[in-house]
Amino acid sequence: MIDHYDWAGGREAMLRFGPAAGPVVVAAPPLFEEANRTRAFLVTILRLLAQRGIAGALPDLPGQGESLVPTDRSSILKMRDAFNFACDKFDREGRNCYALGMRSGALLDTLAPVAGRWHFAPMPGDKLLRELKRAAIAADPQRHDLDSPVLGGSTPIEIAGNPLAPALLAELVTARPAPDARVVRLASDPADAIRRVDGAPLWRRAEPDNDPALAALLAEDIAVWIRACES
Repeated sequence: MIDHYDWAGGREAMLRFGPAAGPVVVAAPPLFEEANRTRAFLVTILRLLAQRGIAGALPDLPGQGESLVPTDRSSILKMRDAFNFACDKFDREGRNCYALGMRSGALLDTLAPVAGRWHFAPMPGDKLLRELKRAAIAADPQRHDLDSPVLGGSTPIEIAGNPLAPALLAELVTARPAPDARVVRLASDPADAIRRVDGAPLWRRAEPDNDPALAALLAEDIAVWIRACES
């Protein structure tokens, strides 16, 4: 079902799944191009949660998805604020809200009024910034503007087809996921995690893709975790 939520910057669309009562998982997809590569996978997880009796929501965030906010006018703070309002919509209904952050989406739930956080392959902002810089240099080895975001400026900087505000890139230097999340990672990822699972990093593929088997494994992990939190 297509719904919406309001935040300080306007109104954004939100996909909703599952029952109209009980706990709800609000998902924050990865930022920029990784969001396109993993959207079908994230929707599959939310649909599988709905089959397990757990509601889900996938909000558009400012500058992402189908948002009317231009990408170069968005910021980490605005996206965090909007995600907060998306969760608050359910909190006002008396429902326990849980955040699902995937990759850099794990940077966006830090202000949200949630009962718990579940992160898949979370990454700090400075790592995302390094990846964005590598992508830009790979496309154009002659670029010399990639250090300017951390020094200030107002002219949007195009990286991988996205015009990004220097202020947003500067925010990435210090942005970190919340430390209290249940962290699940791929077996190939050496970073700290509570659980590791087998699978391929869909966000590395050239085109959007899906992995129903991995989605089912993650949905079950989330469902078991939420039931434990609710008991």
